[in-house]
This record gives sequence, C-alpha cells and structure tokens, in this order.
Amino acid sequence: MQQGFIKTAAVTPKIRVADPAYNAQVILEKLEEAWEHGARIIVFPELCLTGYTCGDLFLQQKLLEEAKRQLLLIANATEGKDALVMVGLPLERDGRLYNVAAVLQDGAILGMVPKSNIPSYAEFYEGRHFSQGNAQVVSYYLEGEEIPFGTNLLFECMNLPGLTLGCEICEDLWVASPPGTNHGLMGASVIVNLSASNETVGKGEYRELLVRSASARLICGYIYASAGEGESTQDLVFGGHNLIAENGVILAQSKRFTGETVYGDLDLQRIAAERRRMGTFGKEPDLSYVAVPFKLNIMETKLERSFERMPFVPKDQAARNKRCEEILSIQAFGLKKRYEHTGLKTAVIGVSGGLDSTLALLITVRTFDMLGLDRRGITAVTMPCFGTTDRTYENACRLAKTLNTTLREVDIRDAVLIHFRDIGQDQKNHDITYENGQARERTQVLMDIANQQNGLVIGTGDMSELALGWATYNGDHMSMYGVNAGVPKTLVRHLVKYYADTCGDEALAAVLLDVLDTPVSPELLPPVDGVISQKTEDLVGPYELHDFFLYYMLRCGFPPAKVYRVAKKAFQGSYDNETILKWLKTFYRRFFGQQFKRSCLPDGPKVGSVALSPRGDLRMPSDASAQIWLKELEGLL
Repeated sequence: MQQGFIKTAAVTPKIRVADPAYNAQVILEKLEEAWEHGARIIVFPELCLTGYTCGDLFLQQKLLEEAKRQLLLIANATEGKDALVMVGLPLERDGRLYNVAAVLQDGAILGMVPKSNIPSYAEFYEGRHFSQGNAQVVSYYLEGEEIPFGTNLLFECMNLPGLTLGCEICEDLWVASPPGTNHGLMGASVIVNLSASNETVGKGEYRELLVRSASARLICGYIYASAGEGESTQDLVFGGHNLIAENGVILAQSKRFTGETVYGDLDLQRIAAERRRMGTFGKEPDLSYVAVPFKLNIMETKLERSFERMPFVPKDQAARNKRCEEILSIQAFGLKKRYEHTGLKTAVIGVSGGLDSTLALLITVRTFDMLGLDRRGITAVTMPCFGTTDRTYENACRLAKTLNTTLREVDIRDAVLIHFRDIGQDQKNHDITYENGQARERTQVLMDIANQQNGLVIGTGDMSELALGWATYNGDHMSMYGVNAGVPKTLVRHLVKYYADTCGDEALAAVLLDVLDTPVSPELLPPVDGVISQKTEDLVGPYELHDFFLYYMLRCGFPPAKVYRVAKKAFQGSYDNETILKWLKTFYRRFFGQQFKRSCLPDGPKVGSVALSPRGDLRMPSDASAQIWLKELEGLL
C-alpha cells in the first residue's frame, strides 16, 4: 500500500443454494486465499451467503437466521486479517427484507449497505422479496452490537490517505442515476459492487462497458464481483464475471464460467491526482453521509499490475494504426486552420533527413492536399553544414522530391564561419557555441525564405525534445507553427512508419523506412568516416525512458520514487536500476531547468492527454526549483 498501491480482489465462490453454513466455509476458504495473495479489499458477490436464486425461500425465517449466524462467523474470522471484506446476504430490519452488503474488518461488522434499486422486470423479481434500501443511515443491532445501516455509508481508512470506499449492489450500476455517483462526489475513491448478474448474449460486453465507464466518470477504482457456479440454473445461468477497473481502464477481469478470482492493484495516488487536475469533479451533493473509520497496516504491495513501456503508443497494431491516423489528422487540421486564417499559400520547412522534419513535411503535404493547394508551394530547405552526412542529406532530398515539393539547398558553412569570425569563435572548438551557431543560422535562413515567399515556417521539434529542452533557444526551438509540439518521440517513429505502410507509394515508403533506420542526431558535430558521430540518446538518454518518465510524472502525478519504482518494473531486463536512476535524475534536472524554452513556444496542436503548451496544459514558472524532486531520488539504489 506504499505509494498509493492497494491490491484488491473480486471473488466468486462456488456456493450451494440456501445453504449458508456451506457457503460460509467456501467464502472463508476464498477469503484466506485472497488474503494470502496480498489483497486488502476483498469483494464477494450479491447474496452469496444464501445464493441469489433462493426465490421465496428468502421469506423463510430459518434461512435468514442462519445467514446472520454465518455472517458473524465470517466476521470473527476476519480478526487479525488486515483486509476490508464485503459479503452479501438477505437481512430483515423492522419487518422488511433487504438485500445487503456487509462490510467486515478485523473481527467487526463496520456497516450494512442495502441495495438501492430493486429490479422487477424481465427475469428479475426482487421486488417480491426485498425493499428499497434507506438512504439515511440508521442503527441495526446484531448480537448487541450497533451497526450503521444505510446506502449513504462511506468507509474511510484513517491511515491510508485517499482510501474511501462506497458500495453498490448489482442493479445499482445499471440505472440512470447510480448511487455510486453520489458516493464518488462525497469522496469515495473506490466503489465496490456485489452483483448477481446472469448471462445472456452480449451482456458481458455491456457489463464491461458499464464498469469501465463508471470508473472513468467517477475517477475511481471499481471492483465488481458477480455470482457464478452454484447458483440455480432453473431459468438463468451466472458466469461469475469479475472486473476491476481504474479511471476507465480494465485492470483485470475473469473469464466467464470459470469461477476465477481476479486481482487488481489500484493506485489511490493516481486517482487523487486525476481528481485534483479535473476542476469540475467533486461538487458535493446536498446529502447526509456517514463515514465509518477503519485502519489498515501500511505495507508494500507486491505489484502484479503492468506498466506500458511506451504509454503514448498503443500495443495493439490495429489500435496503434487508428491512433496514428487520428494524430496525423489533428496535426494537419491544426495547420489547415492556420492557413485558412492567414490566407497564405506557401510553407517553408527545414528538412534534415531525420524523423521530426520528415513527419512535419508529411503533415504539411497532407494539409496542402486538404486545402487544394499546390505541393510546389512547400519549400523543403536542406542546409548542409559541418555535421551533415551523405545519408541524411540524400534522404532529405529524396523525400522532398518524392513528395513533389520544391527542394532548395542552402549550404550554411560559409555563413557560419563568417559568424564565428565575427564573434571570435574558434571553429576547432566544438562547444555549445559551435553547435548552436549552426542551429540559429538555419532558423534565420528559414525565416528569411518565408518572408521572401510570404509563407509560414513549419516547426519540426517534438514534445520529448521540448520536455528535455533539447532545442537551441531561438534556433530549432522557434517557428511559426509547431506541428509536432504535442507528439512524443516514441510516437513520432510510429507515425512515420504508419505513413510508410499506408501511403501506397513504394519510392516514398523506401525513403521513410531509411529515415526510420537512421540514428537520432542534431548533426551539429563533424561525422567520423562519414557516419553520424553525435547521437542524441547517448547524450540525454533513451527517449523511451524519458517519454515514460514524462507520462507518469506529468499525466499521472507520480512522485519521483514512484516513477522509479514503476520504471524498474516496466524496463526490467532492458536497463539496470543504476541506468534508470541516472536518466531519471537527468530528466528532472532538464525538465525544470529548461522550462524557459517552453514558456515561449510557438503555437502548435495538442494531440494527447500530455501537452507542454505554456498557454494550455503546463503553466509552470521558468525558475521553479527541482530540488525536492531530486532529493527524493537520493539513496534509492
């Protein structure tokens, strides 16, 4: 449970209808198994102590009394077990019968939550037996103990910030206004659902959609435990469809008809971070709720949850292709609007034979095609200098020609040498001035050509470079519209690959594939034996690591030690811990130290949930200190 992780379980025991004693023993066996597995929130199905399919046997006093006896037995068995447990049973109060979730912890019954919505349609006839649960919390007495009873109950962990639990029962999720909505608005970060949802064709997909959307809409963890084998099949079949979701993502779900227990590591800190950043969430309804306190021992959760190594890139090929097409459209539509607004008909773009300028040129071509403009109005400028290799030069030229744009070459060597002479820079001194002098000369050339042609300079820098400040201030950092500003480096590669795969032009695809095979480099230092000598990832670190850090720091709000923990898990076998920590420190130093470059970025379209625009997603002071972030990383090896 350290760093906000808590292991949860949705459990389907194989029960006997109307046999609470037998069912209690099965529940206890499953409880022990889940607890040994490390689960600290354990949810069983609706009415699992008796079975959901008892019919008119629910009216039998014998069944109700036995269910209460067995509930007490299960409650006693939770003593010393560091977990919150939810069990379903029928319970009589003041002459009425209720479908109830009992919440147990450390030998005690913390509360009883009755079902709010009682279905009496199609195959359901719960209204024959059960009454609608009361919202206002009242007292229920069992064996001399006073127990809070009502739908407006929340269970709040006093020593684990962010863990507050609310409860729904089956149909409560399927109605237009689920009680979980109010639970979430009143602070519940985890919603549990004790269910007995029978199977019909297509229902599994719809059930998954409901759970996924509830967790997304309420920005919460959602644990859904459903009845399965053992229920009567007189008219219905129950598949034991268990699901655990968080913020719209299914973390785990069982295969139906297997009785499988599923486990999911909820991240309470991420839920809290999502709620903090969403200013429209959390308007409290005018409702009276009662919070029941409890405590859990804080220990490290053994993580079974996976973390994508490339969080910006979908793993599935079809999903990745769909994402690429969507992003290309967003980039092109952003640029299209700029051209419609300005009325201009020409573009200027520096092409280096690298990935970023290749993508920017492809986007510009797509934009011109959408506008019905002649591609010859796009001037692709190659500007060889001291670090240019034959391979990148030739790829830049081939790309411009294959796309039917206007290729223009401006050799900047002489201009840079004159500039070095003017400022007293020794050309043999390959320092930062040597590198940036070339980058700024290129930008000046592009800007002036744009003035000549009454066009826009299209920026090529990507979001990963902006996060690290890997751009020359007022050099490649500057443009008139930055089409790649919202695209991380790991995704740039897939966008170019998608274009190569779908363009239908063998010559263009061949150039794009060779660009993809070229090392990432600014080419500002002389090559060695004609080969690129300056590889970006050798200097600032692997982009797959930096994009991972960026996503979990900025999008998820993870503190540094947590980013390090999940990075170790995600990149196990690829990078050792020392390497990950080294580049993580580099990331924080550069991210904070280079904000001044992002504070004056050109316009450019946001394409995903992480963006660095100073006018939109990231309003960060340029002189903010990274000290507390770096301090947390000290001594972690």
